Amino acid sequence: MNDLHSPSESVPTLPETETVRHPRAPLRYVVRELLETAIFILLVFLIVRSVVQNFKIEGSSMEPTLHTGQYILVNKLIYFHFDLNAPLRLLPGQSDLPPRIVYPFRPPQRGDIIVFEYPRDVRRDYIKRVIGLPGDVIEILEGKVYVNGVLLDEPYLRGAFTYCLGGYPCAQGPVTVPPNSIFVMGDNRGNSSDSREWDALPLDRVIGQAWLIYYPFSDWGLVPHHRYNTTTVATP
Repeated sequence: MNDLHSPSESVPTLPETETVRHPRAPLRYVVRELLETAIFILLVFLIVRSVVQNFKIEGSSMEPTLHTGQYILVNKLIYFHFDLNAPLRLLPGQSDLPPRIVYPFRPPQRGDIIVFEYPRDVRRDYIKRVIGLPGDVIEILEGKVYVNGVLLDEPYLRGAFTYCLGGYPCAQGPVTVPPNSIFVMGDNRGNSSDSREWDALPLDRVIGQAWLIYYPFSDWGLVPHHRYNTTTVATP
């Protein structure tokens, strides 16, 4: 049976002149809420910024893979690392202890496209492809790149050749990548300032791995990294 009030029942009502008042929130309460919101937004921003960062590509050194004017997101977490020996160097007599770097995820690999601080001017950021890892021997002969005696298959070059100018270290013969460094080159080998010119890149200058092209929308997609086939050994 429906529970309804009949017209004859008396239903209590508020007098027409009576109003309900809510207490006004103190000013300090409003200020505290605003501060808490601002701090929360700042923390979220800092957390996201420590993992992903956006960059705009300027220049043609990564043509035809990446183009000037594109906006990309860079994964900064993937190359996160720390020095296990850093705390030990604070102890007496241990200041010369060599670094012992640990990568919880993974270090840069050959074929990765990375963003880094330009070693000759750390205020500028560059984007290149990793060609050689610590200890690798890089040699450029007749327009081709060899790593540890292996001819690299570089389809992203689309048939372009790789050369070293007369004053570059790689023009004098094989170059060995130093410890804690990598050898990087742009995909546009004829128009790229890279390790051929200014030598190997210290790993502590690496910002992160190029991850996603998000603008222009017509180019949206993952940045195309490459994995080299090292099963075929060629004699330079």
